[in-house]
Amino acid sequence: MAPSAARRRRSAFAAGLATMAMALGFAAVPAEAAPPPKADYVALGDSYAAGQGAAPYTDRTCFVSRKGYPAIANNLRDIRLTANAGCSGQVTADVIADAQATVDSGTEIVTVTVGGNDLGTTNVLLSCLPAPTPDCAGALATVQTKLTDGSLASSLAGVVAAIRSKSLTAKIVFTGYPRLFAPDHAFAAVANPLADGLNGVIAGVALQTGSQFVDVAPAFATHGIGSAEPWINFSAAGVLDPANFHPNGEGYRHGYYASLVSQRAFALN
Repeated sequence: MAPSAARRRRSAFAAGLATMAMALGFAAVPAEAAPPPKADYVALGDSYAAGQGAAPYTDRTCFVSRKGYPAIANNLRDIRLTANAGCSGQVTADVIADAQATVDSGTEIVTVTVGGNDLGTTNVLLSCLPAPTPDCAGALATVQTKLTDGSLASSLAGVVAAIRSKSLTAKIVFTGYPRLFAPDHAFAAVANPLADGLNGVIAGVALQTGSQFVDVAPAFATHGIGSAEPWINFSAAGVLDPANFHPNGEGYRHGYYASLVSQRAFALN
C-alpha cells in the first residue's frame, strides 16, 4: 500500500472515532484548575518561634528546628514561609529589626512570639528553680515591674509598628506562652503566674493594635512539666540545658500549631 493511502486511511479512522465520541455525548475532559497561590508568611520571635527544644536543629546558633510551628505550618498549610527569623534569646528590639529585614509589601501573614526575654523570665527560672537562690526574689520583682509599668506593652506595640511600616495589610498574629508546670507541681506557683501575666500583656497589645492573639495555654493545660505527658522539656539535673523550659516536638505540633489553626491564624478571610 502506498504511504499516502495509509495516511489517508488513518486520518479517516481518527475522524470517525471523533465523530462517534461526539455522537455518544462524550465531553472533553477539562484541564485541571491551577491551585490557588500560597500566602506569603513570615515568622518572627524568640526561641519559641525558632523551635528550640525540638532537636535536631538546622541552625544551632538560633536553635531553629524543622519541628517548630513555622516549619510545620509551611509544610501543612496553604502558605509559603518566606522567612523564619525566630532565634533563641531574641527580645522585642531584635524582632523589630527582623521585621524591617524580612517583611515586605507582599507579606500576608506574620506570626510573632516574643516578650519572655524582655521580662527576664530566664533569670527567674535559673535563680528560683529547682531551689530558690538569694537572687530569686529580685528576679521576680523585676518581672512584675516590667509587666505593670507599660514598658513591655510599648515594646510590643513597636513590633506592630515595624511590621506596618513594611506592610499595611499583613495579618499580624501574636502567640502567647504556655504555663510551664502542671498545677500540682512544686514550682507551678512561681512560674505559671508569670506566663499568665505575660499573656495578658500580649493579648492587650494585640487588641489595641488590631492584631490577633492566639492563646496556647489551653492546649498545654494538661501537658506541663510534671504531667503524665509533658510537652515542655525540663531536667532538674541540667537546668542550663538549652532544651529546658521549651516545648518538645509534641508541644510545637499539638500546642502551638494546633492552636494557630483552631483559632484561624492562617485564614485570610
